[in-house]
Order: sequence, then C-alpha cells, then structure tokens
Amino acid sequence: MTIAANDEGSLTKSFAGLRVLDFSTTIAGPHCTRMLADMGAEVIKVESLEGETMRTRPPVRNGFSTAFGQLNVGKKSLVLDLKSPDAIEVIRRLVADTDILVENFRPGVMRRLKLDYGSLQHLNPKLIYCSISGYGQTGPSAELPAYAPVIHAASGYDIAHLSYQPGRSRPDHCGIYLADVLTGVYAFGAISAALYQRHGSQRGQNIDVSMLESMLSLTLNELQWAQFEVKQTPRPMLGPIESADGFVMLAIASEKTFQSLIKVIGHPEWIADARFAKYSDRRDNWADLMNGVETWSRALTTEKCLAELNGHGVPCSAYRTVAEALRDPQIAHRGALSEVRDGGGTFKVLNLPFRMSGANVSAAKRMATLGEHTVALLKETGLSEGEIAAFTGKSLAAERR
Repeated sequence: MTIAANDEGSLTKSFAGLRVLDFSTTIAGPHCTRMLADMGAEVIKVESLEGETMRTRPPVRNGFSTAFGQLNVGKKSLVLDLKSPDAIEVIRRLVADTDILVENFRPGVMRRLKLDYGSLQHLNPKLIYCSISGYGQTGPSAELPAYAPVIHAASGYDIAHLSYQPGRSRPDHCGIYLADVLTGVYAFGAISAALYQRHGSQRGQNIDVSMLESMLSLTLNELQWAQFEVKQTPRPMLGPIESADGFVMLAIASEKTFQSLIKVIGHPEWIADARFAKYSDRRDNWADLMNGVETWSRALTTEKCLAELNGHGVPCSAYRTVAEALRDPQIAHRGALSEVRDGGGTFKVLNLPFRMSGANVSAAKRMATLGEHTVALLKETGLSEGEIAAFTGKSLAAERR
C-alpha cells in the first residue's frame, strides 16, 4: 500500500534518466547505489571477471548469492579488467555520458588508474564523483585500511555503547555493520544534494564521504560530553523487561507515559512516591522502578504484557527476530518487500523505507548476471566487433547463436 493508495507501477521514478558508474564493493557503496537504482537511475556496476567478493556470501543458491542481490538488484553488470589500458579507455568514454560515479577503493587507487575526479572532470564537467572511504580521501589516516568493525572502534561508538551496559567492562563483538549502511545513506544524501545543486550550476563536483565521521554522527550526546567538563548523572537505561515467556522493551519517554505505566502495573500511588514523582527522582531510582515493572511483567506472557501496555499508550515491543519482524502485517501493508529473481530462483529484498506520492521507489524485479550488459555497453562506446571480442573472449556471432 502506498501514499494515497497510489499504484507504484503507474508512477515515474525520481532519478529516471540518470546514469551511474558504480565501482564500489562490499556494502557501503553498493548500498548507496542500490538506493539510486531503486529511485530509477541506470546503475552500471563495474566488476572484474571473477565478480566482487559479495557474490560468494551466503545464502548462495545454485551459485547465486541473495546477500549480493540485496545490495545490487536493479544494476547492470559490466565486466572489465581495470589493469588494462583499453578498459580504462572504455571507462573514460562512458564517463562522458555519466551523471554520477561512485567508488570506495582505498584512497589513491582511482588516481593510479587515472580514473580520479581530477582526471575525469574535463571529460564531463557535470560529473558528480562520490568517493567513500574509512577516514576520508586526505589526512594522516586516509590510507589506513578500514572495515566497519574497525570504524566502530575508532569512532568511539563501541566505548560509548559500552558505557550504557552496567557491569560490562569489555566492548561488544560486532555482528551488524552499522558504519557501512550509515555511510551508504550519507553518500546517497550527498549525491542527491549535488544533483539539486547541479540543476542550477550545470556543474558537477567531488564528494568525499568518511565512514569515521558518519559513525561519529551517532554519538550526539557523547560528542558534546567529550568537549566539556560535565557532571555525569545517572541516565535511565532502556532495556529488556522479563515476561513469563520472553522479554519486552518499553520506553518511558514522557510524564504521561510514566503515569500510564504505573497504572498498568498496579501502582498508581507511585505518582506521589518521592522516589519517582519527578524525572530526576526516577533517574536516581531507575533500578527500583524497573524492578517494580518486572514484578508485574514476569507474571504475564509477552503477548499479554504488550496488550496491556499498548492499551494504555505505553510504547513497547516484543524482542523479535528479523524473521518475525518480516512477518509483521505492517510490513505487508507497507509493501516493504519486493520479490527478486536471479539465476538461483527468487528471494525478497527490502525496499527503501520511504514512500512518495508521485514516485515509484520499489526495487527492480530481476538481478543481472555477471557481465550481462558488457557487450551492449561496449557497443555503446563505439568499439568494433573485433575489439569487443578481444574484451570478452568471444565473438558477437557466437553470442548471437
């Protein structure tokens, strides 16, 4: 279901007509360019003959990875050996008709290939060139290798998170790569802003996106605390409340929420209790408050807890697995998932988390095979059949058969 019950199939796509050259690998860059593809841009993913490493990430069915598909559905696939001068020339020809280039090599790689912004700008003054890296394109840390878990640690995020885990002295292990996804979204935003600016200026620009700074943006309070001598006051920790058969998360975000909660748990007298009457009192006696809540919740199933809390307007949720979250009727109502087909069968991918009344923002329905669009794109650059055969290792006549 979309805004005002619009049928997305009848709507245009916001970035229709834009062409993107995508040199990015793994998560951050591909996540950004997948968003561009969902918005209608023609995204050309440039890969080596072997394909990028995410193609082998599970789940793999019949040689096709759905993890790769989640990040790259809707893109065209162009196979080139960037170590070849002829391949570099092909890229330069394509750049002349390209709106956006995205890369996340280590700083310096594209310069050595003569595919950096300075080398390409004169070919296409309207080119928007986005580089994603761990620490930025210049500076003392620029050339350090960086992956999401390293950036989590380097940004202070892991230690900041640890400070909210009572009784813990060792940072958590990293299982979900926040830095990659977050940086990809910032890159998408920066590219969108550059496109708007280009509409007026008729000129492109160079965008330098840092994973380190992206992760720092998550530590809003901590960033300020780090700059000033502040008295550390106890802060309510929102965490799991045990039920008879699981755990519940509830958030006491306002005075009204607090009053509703204590009525639900059967302690209306706590409104006037010196331990809880004011927010500052509750903050100092948070453990007592949560112990009282758990005395109530442990006697009820999770389902019953949620019914009582939701019935009184207290924000709450069960702790769900991703599989359980995907089965939520709200996900179906929103049309949050699209079915995609690749060489291994079908699978579902998450659409963009927003809807637009005048634009289609859903994922493509089919995943390209490795190198599927190589011949067509090489033809576009003006190469002869013989030159194309040299690139692909097969003649066009054989392809047609």
